Amino acid sequence: MIRTEHPRPSAVFVHLADSHLPGEPSPLYGAADADGHLAAILAGLEESGLRPDALLLAGDLVDRGDRSAYRRLRALVEPVAERLGAAVVWAPGNHDDRAAMRAELPLDDAADPASPVCFVRWFGGLRVLVLDSTVPGEHWGEIGPVQEAWLRDELSRPAPEGSLLVMHHPPLPTVLDLAVTVELRGQAALADVLRGSDVRAILSGHVHHPSFGTFAGIPVAVASSSAYGQDLATAVGSTRGQDAAQGYNLVQVYPGTIVHSPVALQRGSTVGEHVPAEEAARRIAAAGIAWRE
Repeated sequence: MIRTEHPRPSAVFVHLADSHLPGEPSPLYGAADADGHLAAILAGLEESGLRPDALLLAGDLVDRGDRSAYRRLRALVEPVAERLGAAVVWAPGNHDDRAAMRAELPLDDAADPASPVCFVRWFGGLRVLVLDSTVPGEHWGEIGPVQEAWLRDELSRPAPEGSLLVMHHPPLPTVLDLAVTVELRGQAALADVLRGSDVRAILSGHVHHPSFGTFAGIPVAVASSSAYGQDLATAVGSTRGQDAAQGYNLVQVYPGTIVHSPVALQRGSTVGEHVPAEEAARRIAAAGIAWRE
């Protein structure tokens, strides 16, 4: 019997970002059906049979901070999560309003509703840390000394299976030139806190296209938007949003690594053979392969 090189993942997450729901159901910026695209992504996820541990939503949950949009978002996401047996972790983005988020979503018990939204969720021995990279009234991001101190204190107690950090603004170089106007500032101070910690991955959004890199030696994975994507094939130096390239990242946690896989909303025609799950399992067994424990 041949054993696979890796076991099944110990945890699975769906990393969503930038749903940008408007105040009332209507085409976002006159072009994109933000509600419909998110609903389609969630329906496809449910249809796939995946049973993630949690849906991690990495900010810009709504477009203008409207409480009605947060109510609609919760009505879209939570019933699907409940049927999947998955938790929901909400993180803020620069289009969100902290007080409105706290009024409409189950977050924390902060005494000041306008204070940064930062908290911890546990999934077995794996810790998920949420940071608030938003600066009210601005679209660029910053963590700041207060949250950096909070994060340093949390990380002083290592988690048995390590930590994931969810924050809206990615600590990476920008791919599109104009994005430097809305990037995460003060990255060196954050790197000082994270370097040498048990954080195994940073999950972000904000830029509306998948992107991957490292920060302070930690892998960074950016999910596309569920609302609309950025056209990276547009002319160099220019920026063009498009009602396309929506999706999310599938995050699979293993003892020695974490795998981030972009999943697109759009699906094409079948190429080659569609192999159902039962037939795939039969072929694996016929090849004399068994999953490593």
